[in-house]
Formats: sequence, structure tokens, C-alpha cells
Amino acid sequence: MLGAATGLCVMLAPDPLPLDSARAILPLEVQAPTPAEQRERWAQALGVGGESSLLRQLGDQYQLSLDRIDTLAREARAALAANASHAARLDRAWEAARTANRRLMGSLAQRIETRAGWDDLILPAADRAALEQIAAHVRHRSQVYEDMGMARPGRGRSIAALFSGPSGTGKTLSAEVLARDLNLDLYRVDLSSTVSKYIGETEKNLKKIFDAADQGGCVLLFDEADSVFGKRGEVRDSNDRYANVQVNYLLQRLESFNGLAVLTTNMESSMDIAFMRRLQFVINFRAPQAQERERLWRGAFPKTLDTSALDFPALAAADVAGGNIRSVVMNAVFMAVARGVPLTQPLVEEALHLEYRKLGRLVL
Repeated sequence: MLGAATGLCVMLAPDPLPLDSARAILPLEVQAPTPAEQRERWAQALGVGGESSLLRQLGDQYQLSLDRIDTLAREARAALAANASHAARLDRAWEAARTANRRLMGSLAQRIETRAGWDDLILPAADRAALEQIAAHVRHRSQVYEDMGMARPGRGRSIAALFSGPSGTGKTLSAEVLARDLNLDLYRVDLSSTVSKYIGETEKNLKKIFDAADQGGCVLLFDEADSVFGKRGEVRDSNDRYANVQVNYLLQRLESFNGLAVLTTNMESSMDIAFMRRLQFVINFRAPQAQERERLWRGAFPKTLDTSALDFPALAAADVAGGNIRSVVMNAVFMAVARGVPLTQPLVEEALHLEYRKLGRLVL
């Protein structure tokens, strides 16, 4: 085709082409738009001026082409009145970009509805402060990396956090709170459908997830991460070699990821040390103390229920985690509805004994 064409010929391709032609060829590599260039395009397409935090986050959280920005900006402006304020246009553009990301993720990961807020978290002050720092890193990273020149050479803009601790201590709930505070979608990576016994398939599945998440701002949650981010072992056969290749790929992809990745585990000791070096935050969730358990008991019941007959300090003496408390409350409410009786202390204690038996503990 190049030999037959006369005049200037322009070819577009996602990757360099090994062309062997007698014609002179000038290869040009066009880089993806930087966050600053994306912000400039958003401002131009939306017709907004000045600098705002939401405009900065639009260019930072969503890695979009300039054509895609133009399309989403048209969608946002079409849904608003012509005289809509700049803040309204930016809010609508954020929602348009967020919805587009959902179409990209599709069935690659499970989207979790985030309804929990900071008031729903009952954690020690140090753990809560660490979570607030994670949100601050995501919200202000463009200002620190670009304006202040603190970018990490050869590394992406990823922020990775490890939440470790027993089940029911608030690890997944904390990820929900972070996603809601940042106004981002939370996606749980289903490791059962991602990890494959066939060589190379796990990397392909993870690549699809990371590529889709890179384009749209979201929070990736790797629940029970030790099953896929485990320690690399000694190579004894080909299976060990490919298992280590899989872990190495995850190390590289996690580092180049543009968003926030949250890993949860019940066994921190089983995590590969190379992952630990790449984590900006590690929070160890512990079992709640009596004072914290009382707050959990009080907040677990719906406000529409009459809980005046309950002895919350006595219930707080039960050494159970927050997830178990929510399970006890749910069972107690169902028992009260099924029996047609009000919520009483003996009824809640009966539900608590059921939870003890489920946990394999002695009921006193």
C-alpha cells in the first residue's frame, strides 16, 4: 500500500509497526496526555475557567484521551442548562467519567455500593488518622508530584495500602469509607474467577482489570490478598517458575497502577516482602476493646427500633468483633419479628449464644 500511494501517507497504530518500505518513514511516538493536559482539555471542553480542586482531580483520577474528554464533556453539558454554574458542570463531568468507568469495568470485578461514612468507623485514633492520610494522598497527589516536583522516577502514581487483622474488624468497611469519601467507585477483585490454573491466564485477567481501572478513577479491593500476593517460593519445577512469574507481574502492575489499591489479609506474615516494600500504608486492625464494642452495639441497631430494654455495657463484655456484632443484631431482629415480640436483652443474648456456637466458642 505504501509503495502504491502517492503523496503524504499517515498511519496510526497503538504500537510501533515494523515497516520495510523504500519510502522514507518518519516514526513519531505520541504520548498519552498528562494530567495537566487533561485538566486543560476539561476546562476548555466544559467552558470553565480558573483552578479548582475538582478540576485538578478530574485530570488526576481519570486517565482519558482528549477525544474521550470531549465526548464526556458534551454529555455533561447536554444534561445541564446553558447557564449552569462552573461547579455544576464539573460535578456533572465527574459523574459522566465515573459512569463511563463502570462500563469499562463491566463484569471484571464486583462493584460495591458504598454507604458507610467516617461516623460508621469505630477505630483507634491512630488507625483513623492513617485512613485519613490515605485519602489525603489520593486527593492531593497531583499537587505534590507535579507542582512540588516530588514525582518518583520510573514509578507510577499508585497508592497501595495493606489492611491486616482478624475477620470482622473493619477492613472492608474502611475501604468503603475511603471510596465514598473520595467519591470513587469501589471494586472488589474476585480472585476465584481471576486466578487460573492455566499458565498466563491469571496475568491476562489481571491485566484487563488494571487496564480498565487505569482509565477510570476507582478503588481496587483485593480481599484475602495473601492468596494471590503470597510469597515467592524456591523454584523446583516449571509450576513454581510460572507461579513466581505471576507474582512478579503483580508487583510491576501494582506499582504502575494509577489509582488506589487496598489489599486485605488475615495473615500478614504470608505476604511477599517485595509487596511490603511497595506499600505506602500498612494498618493492623485489632479486635475492638470493651468501650469500642459498646459503641458498635449501639450503632448496629436501626434507629427505628426501641432498644431501651437492652443493657449495652453487659453486651460489650462479649469479646467479639464488629462483624460478629452485626451478625448477632441481624439474628436478634429476625427472631423478634418471627416471634412477634419486642427486642429484649434475653433475646439478644440468645442470638449472641448462636454466634458463639458458630465461632466454636464455649457458651457460658
